[in-house]
Amino acid sequence: MELITDMEPAYQALQKYFGYTSFLPLQEEIIRNILLKNDVFTLMPTGGGKSLCYQLPALISDGVTIVVSPLIALMKDQVDALRANGVASAYINSSLGPNEIRNVKLGLLEDRIKILYVAPERITQSNFLTFLHRLNISLFAVDEAHCISEWGHDFRSEYRRLKLLKEHFPKIPLIALTATAISEVQNDIITQLRLNDPKIYKASFNRQNLFYQVKPKNNAYYQLLQYLKSHKTDSGIIYCYSRKSADDLSNKLQSEGYRALPYHAGLGSGLRAANQNKFSKDDVDIIVATIAFGMGIDKPNIRFVIHYDLPKNLESYYQETGRAGRDGLRADCILFLSYGDRKKIEYFIEQKDDETDKQIAYKKLRDIVNFCEVRTCRRKILLNYFGEAYDEKNCKNCDNCLMPKETIDGTSIAKKIISCVLQVGERFGVNYVADVLSGSRSQKIIRNRHDVLRTHGAGEEYSKNQWLAFIRELIQLGYLEVKGDRYPTVKVTRKSRDVLSEKENVFLVRPEEKVQISQKFNDGTFDSRLFEILRRLRKKLADSQGIAPYVIFHDSSLKVMATLLPQNLSDFKGIGGVGQVKLEKYGDIFIKEIASYCGKHNIEPEPIEPGHIKPKPVGEHNDPVKRVVTPTLRETLELYNKNLTVEEIAAKRNMSTGTIASHIEN
Repeated sequence: MELITDMEPAYQALQKYFGYTSFLPLQEEIIRNILLKNDVFTLMPTGGGKSLCYQLPALISDGVTIVVSPLIALMKDQVDALRANGVASAYINSSLGPNEIRNVKLGLLEDRIKILYVAPERITQSNFLTFLHRLNISLFAVDEAHCISEWGHDFRSEYRRLKLLKEHFPKIPLIALTATAISEVQNDIITQLRLNDPKIYKASFNRQNLFYQVKPKNNAYYQLLQYLKSHKTDSGIIYCYSRKSADDLSNKLQSEGYRALPYHAGLGSGLRAANQNKFSKDDVDIIVATIAFGMGIDKPNIRFVIHYDLPKNLESYYQETGRAGRDGLRADCILFLSYGDRKKIEYFIEQKDDETDKQIAYKKLRDIVNFCEVRTCRRKILLNYFGEAYDEKNCKNCDNCLMPKETIDGTSIAKKIISCVLQVGERFGVNYVADVLSGSRSQKIIRNRHDVLRTHGAGEEYSKNQWLAFIRELIQLGYLEVKGDRYPTVKVTRKSRDVLSEKENVFLVRPEEKVQISQKFNDGTFDSRLFEILRRLRKKLADSQGIAPYVIFHDSSLKVMATLLPQNLSDFKGIGGVGQVKLEKYGDIFIKEIASYCGKHNIEPEPIEPGHIKPKPVGEHNDPVKRVVTPTLRETLELYNKNLTVEEIAAKRNMSTGTIASHIEN
């Protein structure tokens, strides 16, 4: 059945207010259903364009759209961005005084506001619900809807009361939006919000522009500094497990000359808000935070998210890494893996009173450790966890796919491990097995008389950490399995019998104590000097208006400017992210800066042919920078097409594997 034949007003509003000419996947269908007054459930990853799904219908519908949002900072960011695009919007929360709230309510009653943001605590108050009945409401939007579910990782009890919206306003459509929800959470959202026969849309969880990497935690601070050296001007978040770690690490980075600040629940609310505001406005580059930070961040140019400590589960990891690269450009997601961190998480799981909660937490912990240990595509593991099939053999943007580890014939290693597991009666965990192979004479081993086993000390050629890596890899490959939640023990499988009987050979990753720091991948196709000049101009304009720089233009738009060098308003208008309001407000200023730069450096910009610039919505499918195949890229491509590996090409060209991988990506 055809929904709406005329979407022209929506396309006109998209171009006028947001500066784009096409929608991201699913956006158009969602907007159609909202305009038809249908309830909608939307599962869309960060950077996929969730906000537009309710913001654009608000602009072409009579009345006001009410958005339920969990954090004050998130409301402010959204309202600042909308106002910069010429959209009448406001928020009501505890940061406003009585007179300010009175003025917002007056604007609503006089139909001068199209979008209003409120917190769940306020919208469910009886006096506020009474006020809402006086308004002409076109739509309710519940953002971060996973907070409603006890299955979710950000459960907030006040979200449960949002069922009142359907009780008070049964005929007004409601859209629930989330970026992170396993199947139990999805069902809970629909049930708790009492959505009426909702249209359900699930976008791909695949954030193609994010590079996933897991690194053994071996002198993590040194590893971190090595990475930051090549990312000195980039914005990034570093997640730590505890408040003390966040404070200590931010202080250390400050002493190294980095613009870094901490963020956690132990800081006063004023200081937390100030630190977050400085990060949003590019006054600091790095936030070192606990998981308390991030849900209210709408900053598109975060170039890296580093987990300094192990996350508790894959949902948290996915949501936290999702804060990187929201502009669709390249961003790094690096996780430092330490089994000591795993022990810390297990300790806190043990403090739970409910046995069911414990079992769920242990399962989630095993899932995140499995993601870290796997030697196959990380993207595939991550997507499969959320129920999305991923059939590509090589995602071309995770460490395992871009830099596959060298393997060795590990059959004899596997035999020793399997034999040891059998000799200790399949009653112990991976650490104990590694201790036996390493020749440990701990009290426990001596008490169990396992120091007299044939396999005791049979693996002295490798360190305990290397034996642990081998054991975990055999588990991944199905030669061993782990049983039990609280006290997991290693057991053999049918596959392991084939190894002992020499019916099957096993190939394992070559052990190494230290892992090379990955190289930064550069776009390399825009004028970086001009890009920095435009960034400074943007910052100056933003500071004068008291808004975040990305509210004016995203980095992706600045990079197009620094590539195509627009010289007039007609060319400038064609850049993605340049709507009518921003064209009128900033066009002449940026064009003047670009023209001045070209004049100083004797650059003669090439004419931009009509239709050359194809603006697209910001998100994972956005690739606004024109690719230039340079001679060095072409040489790498020719070698790659001859089926040489990344390592072989790097050796032949005397370059790092990271640089070669960057060439292939480009």
